[in-house]
Amino acid sequence: MTRDNKMYFFLFLLTVAAIVGTQTWQTLFNNFAVEQAGINGYQMGVIQSVREIPGFLALLVIYVIRFIPEHKLGAVSIILLGAGIALTGFLPTYYGLIFTTLIMSFGFHYYETVNQSLTLQYFTKQETPLVLSRFRSISAACSIIAGIAVMGMLKVFDYQTIYLLVGVLLIAGGIYCLFIDPTKENMPVQRKNMFLRKKYWLYYTLTFLSGARRQVFVAFSVFLMVEKFGFSAFAIAVLFVINNAVNYFLNPMIGKAINKFGERGVLTLEYVSLIGIFLAYAYVDNKWIIAVMYILDHIFFNFAVAIRTFFQKIGDSADIAPTMAVGFTINHIAAVVIPLTGGLLWMLDYRIPFVAGAVLALVSLVFSQFIDRELRLKGQD
Repeated sequence: MTRDNKMYFFLFLLTVAAIVGTQTWQTLFNNFAVEQAGINGYQMGVIQSVREIPGFLALLVIYVIRFIPEHKLGAVSIILLGAGIALTGFLPTYYGLIFTTLIMSFGFHYYETVNQSLTLQYFTKQETPLVLSRFRSISAACSIIAGIAVMGMLKVFDYQTIYLLVGVLLIAGGIYCLFIDPTKENMPVQRKNMFLRKKYWLYYTLTFLSGARRQVFVAFSVFLMVEKFGFSAFAIAVLFVINNAVNYFLNPMIGKAINKFGERGVLTLEYVSLIGIFLAYAYVDNKWIIAVMYILDHIFFNFAVAIRTFFQKIGDSADIAPTMAVGFTINHIAAVVIPLTGGLLWMLDYRIPFVAGAVLALVSLVFSQFIDRELRLKGQD
């Protein structure tokens, strides 16, 4: 049974820590940045670009795991994530936010790289979609708890205290996990060098497009609600709770859908839906419709797990760790540039970044139609 897998329990603990931390940071960040640091649209774009630099450097994980086991790197990453969050409230300036965002982002992105790698290594091709979707559901539940906690703490504490409390909690959790060994013997030895393989071209392409498209959402959707529609920190927290409640119940169905309909079917539905969602962000002026679009965007974002399960089906077992690291870097090539560019375009017209997101979704839709062909070619090897 999957739940009896020691790696499942280990990744469960670290995933809970990662989600509680990032959800708290994200829930408060836009309001904290605007209210305490006076951040404008361009500056927010710069900060979001800096936030993605560690993801761009995720390929360095390949070299780090030569000296530290993957599972211990995961625990260390959570400690780093907690440190960045704990410091956030103490540096309410433009450059202070750049510094703390960089620290927490290294922790988050390196944990996610290791998490993806260990999941594909320790679970079967039938289990992986279910495990990934289950963790998404667990993440949603943790986000609900974190969101409710933030709403409660906002009544009592200031931004600085909330960030400090959550950061210290993550540091303690990461230290605890350093003493857990969830590994198995006789696992395939992972290659510890960087490479690109022609047979993985579609995985690389879909990963790149996913990162580019996702950054439009991450950098500007909540900022749109705060700056244009005047959502308060409390309202954003409420929206996050509703969003995650929906995702808690829907996420387990995604893994089953991948096993039943295949990666091409699931990703096709995602990309068609995202075209409409991005255009709604650009042209709808009703704040409640925009809030619904935000929830729908989160639902369809979870379909992206199909990109990783697609790789598991076409990839060699020894290629998992290095390909996840390289994939994370590819995912963040555009992510480093788009928030900055989008911030500049936002100053001209806030609609431009969202129209660009719709175009990226359309291009993703086209490439996703090659999935079944690649699976057939793998079957002929």
